[in-house]
Amino acid sequence: MPSRDFSLHGAIDLGARQAAARKQQERRAQGGGTPAGTGAGGAAAEYVVDVTDQTFNAEVVERSQSVPVLVDFWAEWCGPCKQLSPILEKLAAEAAGKWILAKVDIDANPQLGAYMQQMGVRGIPFVAAVVAGQLLPFLNGAAPEAQVRQAIDQLFEALVKEGLLLEAPEPGEPGDTPAVDPVRQQAEDALQRGDLDGAKAAFEQMLASDPRDAGAKQGLAAVELSRRVRDLDPERVLREAAEKPGDVQTQISAADVEIAAGRLEQAFERLLSAVRSSAGDDRDAARRHLLSLFDLLPPDDPRVTKARRSLQSALF
Repeated sequence: MPSRDFSLHGAIDLGARQAAARKQQERRAQGGGTPAGTGAGGAAAEYVVDVTDQTFNAEVVERSQSVPVLVDFWAEWCGPCKQLSPILEKLAAEAAGKWILAKVDIDANPQLGAYMQQMGVRGIPFVAAVVAGQLLPFLNGAAPEAQVRQAIDQLFEALVKEGLLLEAPEPGEPGDTPAVDPVRQQAEDALQRGDLDGAKAAFEQMLASDPRDAGAKQGLAAVELSRRVRDLDPERVLREAAEKPGDVQTQISAADVEIAAGRLEQAFERLLSAVRSSAGDDRDAARRHLLSLFDLLPPDDPRVTKARRSLQSALF
């Protein structure tokens, strides 16, 4: 599978999210829509969403905590995009909520376009899958419907195999459905609404019941990170961190900005450097913050394992 790096791509902006939703509704009411139109008509509307630089985190990353999101990077001038888009919209409608299609116009959203290039992608159409906040490169270039359908099926099989997605239960007798944890559902619903306080409370309740709940621990860590970075100016924070290498609190904020942008290893190394170069309370603050960032990833993630070894070396 591709890299498990994830991105919180900026602060959650509920006002921008609501404005984007209104704009999307207006476009559909006027017969507009995505570059090739909504191939599945109104049936696709609730499963296809236009996202922007400002709404990517709320509409894609947070939503991916409860349902996989395929992100279609496109542009009006891109001919192959107009071939692939209606196929994706049709399949999203058929999936009926199994996954959501998010569409990004890279010309109108330069930050997301630049982020796509940072992943090593040099052309469009390009489709990424975001699952539980983890961004996975998926499709590069247009393809026939049968091939796209097969690729999506293979993606879901791989996600289940890697434990990033629960396998769909086998059909049973009518009414024979597994019970849904109401607190977990409460957390997922809060994330979809962009309600970080509500999600935090739900995740904390889950951990109070089971301190070993890895999913709740990751969810809480992601919420806490979102709360810390939503009012930060990334460029200013990183500039100040370069100007004040000995200021541990500034380095902690810079690490948050880096990890929110998907630069996990840089964030880990920044805090490891702070641990090595500081002492007393500052050293302990850097250590504790680094440990809190480990909770964003599965405990067996090789980057966490490597950083833990480096932390032990720095401390002892």
